[in-house]
Amino acid sequence: MGNRGNYISALVSIKPLGRKSYGSIPHLSNSKLGIGDYHCHIGQERIATEKVRDRHDVVIIQEKLDGGNVGVTKINGRIIAITRAGYLATSSPYKTHHVFDEWVKENKKRFSELLNEGERVCGEWLFHAVGTLYILPHEPFVAFDLMTDIKRKSLNEVKQRVERLDFTIPYTVSIGPAMSVKYALSFLGTYGNHGAIEPVEGLIYRVERKSEVDFILKYVKQGKENGIYLPEISGKEAIENKIIKFEKCD
Repeated sequence: MGNRGNYISALVSIKPLGRKSYGSIPHLSNSKLGIGDYHCHIGQERIATEKVRDRHDVVIIQEKLDGGNVGVTKINGRIIAITRAGYLATSSPYKTHHVFDEWVKENKKRFSELLNEGERVCGEWLFHAVGTLYILPHEPFVAFDLMTDIKRKSLNEVKQRVERLDFTIPYTVSIGPAMSVKYALSFLGTYGNHGAIEPVEGLIYRVERKSEVDFILKYVKQGKENGIYLPEISGKEAIENKIIKFEKCD
């Protein structure tokens, strides 16, 4: 097997980052909660949806996508696909993570150019349907964060770095003042901007202060059923979202 095989085998039973790839995001007070979810502090909600503290606050509102949270990290120069929990994608019992791992390998050059040592890009994997069906106008990975440990890069840096390599980011509704959920949703319409053929799931609020991410909140529409297309919930085979533009760069 050699040194490379021993290296990969050792990673299967541990978390390459030594931690989760991505934690939980607190919900706004009128957001639908799932199992283990929790509401944000009322002060944070007011900053995001009613009034910022001062001129240093910037509220960024993006479309919330309904897929699987995954990540790609660079460790010792190697590009590694990981799950939200931080384990190797190849160690997952779910087919979608293995498809993701293969896709990352096919796009290894792009990820290698994107990431610095120890960084990771976190995003939504939309190859298989989770709770919303899509006809995607772009590849199935949508990048929403660049991180080192628990520190997030600003949206401006994320946008510049990922779009240079033709990665997609979530549709941005607004950058600037606080905005109510109702008003923000009006800009998305029923289906949003990523090819959903069922009503859009919700919104992500990112509050940045002096070009650094202060906190992130989310809103999920009431009545939205979580994970209804997942095989472990539906009892049926996984459903692949349709992709009308899927170009490989390597």
